[in-house]
Amino acid sequence: MEDLIRDWGYIALFAYSFGGGFVGLVFAGVLSYTGDLNIYISMLVAGISNFLGDQFLFTLARKNKFYAKDMMKKYGRKVALAHLMMRKYGSLVVFIQKYIYGIKTLIPLAMGITKYSSGKFIIYNIFATTLWSLVVGYASYTAGQYILSSADEFKYIGLGIVAVILLLVSYFFRKI
Repeated sequence: MEDLIRDWGYIALFAYSFGGGFVGLVFAGVLSYTGDLNIYISMLVAGISNFLGDQFLFTLARKNKFYAKDMMKKYGRKVALAHLMMRKYGSLVVFIQKYIYGIKTLIPLAMGITKYSSGKFIIYNIFATTLWSLVVGYASYTAGQYILSSADEFKYIGLGIVAVILLLVSYFFRKI
């Protein structure tokens, strides 16, 4: 199992982080604490992938507005929340959206549909992604000590506990 994580962990993290990545980076942080992955490489991989994913969504919406609007139709309430956040917080919404489940992918789409500056989005996205990967990566790496301390011999049980907690939190965010 450890060889599988060492061989494919960064690739899986890259693929998962392209569409969001919060949970993937938490797993990578905990696995970095155990020594299966490197925390710096994990934060770099997750950050690059997350940045590229947001840029992809922004560009998709900018170049193909009808397709983006069609994609967002089924998320009416979340799109409305995204627009409210854009009005209330302006460019800071690029930072905020990294931490809010459910609208993370909608903000770049919604901003791409508007006349928001592409260059401005790139700059804010670079800083937001860097901050996100550092905060989440370092916090999960530090929390790895506490999460796995009760399961020294069974580190994957501790990782399973993290997965269950994160799934429960995401479930409650969906219900809200």
